[in-house]
This record gives sequence, structure tokens and C-alpha cells, in this order.
Amino acid sequence: MTIGKQWPALACALLILIIVGIPGNQIPEIPTFLDWLSPDKIVHVAIFGILSYLILFGNRQQYLNCKNRSYYVIVAVLISVVYGLITELLQFYVFIGRNANVYDFYADAIGAIGGGMAYYLQHFKNKDYNKSC
Repeated sequence: MTIGKQWPALACALLILIIVGIPGNQIPEIPTFLDWLSPDKIVHVAIFGILSYLILFGNRQQYLNCKNRSYYVIVAVLISVVYGLITELLQFYVFIGRNANVYDFYADAIGAIGGGMAYYLQHFKNKDYNKSC
């Protein structure tokens, strides 16, 4: 894995870190949505889905011709989920005006899984890539 091919994923990770560090009083709250379906949760799903997709995209040359491509998807999803956990812990312990939320973490994990599945379905269902490593 080279850093040069990972710049989109690293830029996404940095953007996520900046977004989750914004003080909570500067983020508008819309109380009319159900808590678990709030715009905040949709944003969490989207940004962590993008992150896991970009991790896979940056490493695509390593697994493009492998039979065991699902391993790479699982690793990318796990990296994104762990990063989601880290951001929630940072919100709890480090960032001022922020608080950790277990439902945010669930949304992060759902997004990471969704991004991995989207990449898998988009790139790995092609029968031409059924070669072994």
C-alpha cells in the first residue's frame, strides 16, 4: 500500500476529523426527525461509506485479480469502523462542545459496511476478475 494511492481516503479521513471536531452548538439541530433517522445520522452513514469506498479504491491494484477479494473489503470496512469509534471517543474526551453518541457510531458502522458493499458490488461482480493472486 502506497500513500500516493491513498490520498483520497486520507483526505476524506481528515475531513471527517474536522467535521466531528466542530463544536456542537454550531451545528443546526432539527428536532422534528426521529433521533435515529436525523440528518446527523444520514451524514454519518454517508461520510463513512465514502471513507471505506475510498480505502478500497486506493488499494484496488493489490486485490483486483484476487479470488479472496472479500478479505480486502472486510479490512477496509473494519478500518472505517475503528476510525468511527476513534472519532466518537475524540468527541467524548478531546473536542470541546461535542459529545459521543453510540447511535452515531452505529451510523458510522452502517455507512462503512454500505461503502464496502457498494464497492464490492460495483467492482468485484465482474467475471473477468476471477483469477487467483
